[in-house]
Amino acid sequence: MKAQIVSALKRRRHGPVLTASKLLLASYILVAIAAPLIAPQNPYDPLQIYGWEASSPPGTRGSGGYLYLLGTDGLGRDIVSTILYGLRISLVVSIVSSALAALIGLTAGVSAAYFGKWVDIAIMRLVDLQLSLPTILIALIAIVTLGPGIDRIILALIIAQWATYARIARGVALSEANKPYMDAARLMRLPTSRIIFRHLLPNSIAPAVTLIPIEVGHAVALEATLSFLGLGVPIDKPSLGSAVANGFQYLLTGQYWISLFPGLALFGLIASINLVGEDVRRSLDPRNHSR
Repeated sequence: MKAQIVSALKRRRHGPVLTASKLLLASYILVAIAAPLIAPQNPYDPLQIYGWEASSPPGTRGSGGYLYLLGTDGLGRDIVSTILYGLRISLVVSIVSSALAALIGLTAGVSAAYFGKWVDIAIMRLVDLQLSLPTILIALIAIVTLGPGIDRIILALIIAQWATYARIARGVALSEANKPYMDAARLMRLPTSRIIFRHLLPNSIAPAVTLIPIEVGHAVALEATLSFLGLGVPIDKPSLGSAVANGFQYLLTGQYWISLFPGLALFGLIASINLVGEDVRRSLDPRNHSR
């Protein structure tokens, strides 16, 4: 029976949906990196944008001599170019914020377990308070306080995500703190920072690392939601969320393409990250490995 379960897991991991998700995610990353080389237009450069061609439908031939394959938005920017550059912002914001949230959360959780007493109480009560509230609410409060901007939305996403890592890291670190190698480090009177960062932290991060790929997809969705509400990436910056927001006001006039195509790209990005992230989590989970 156990062999059948393991075999089923392996088949699922190598199924067509997962393979397609990996290919799609790899394609997203490649085109985001190569956006300045392959995009028909630079949506940041006003000299390449023709305002009189705003809201042109898909297939329109533009004044610049190239084809607006997916049309233009309300500012006259090519939708294909907006998506390609928007992928760059969405991926950078989500990856950077998730990585920094993991670093801060892991450090806080391990510190709470190591020092105990009032340090543990203060950190974990803050974690409990934050985890009792919806993540989007935390992100909204943070971004309203900080103001719009790419750097500020990264900080808001860090604030919204760090607590999950802290709770997981603390639980693992509590069991590691009393092991012989930790007792030996204390007896050697090693500096506290070295004990935490060289010994305790590396041995406590494994369960939390499996969470990072999932949280990257979560960060993409949060950034898109905040940008759609006009609280994240400024509306003149082509993130996928702001690209969808740019076309929302045109939906009732039949200019569906302004929001539709960036929305499909955003959906594909989040879905592919989540599916690949779940596969990574399963791969790193020792309970799913055959013996």
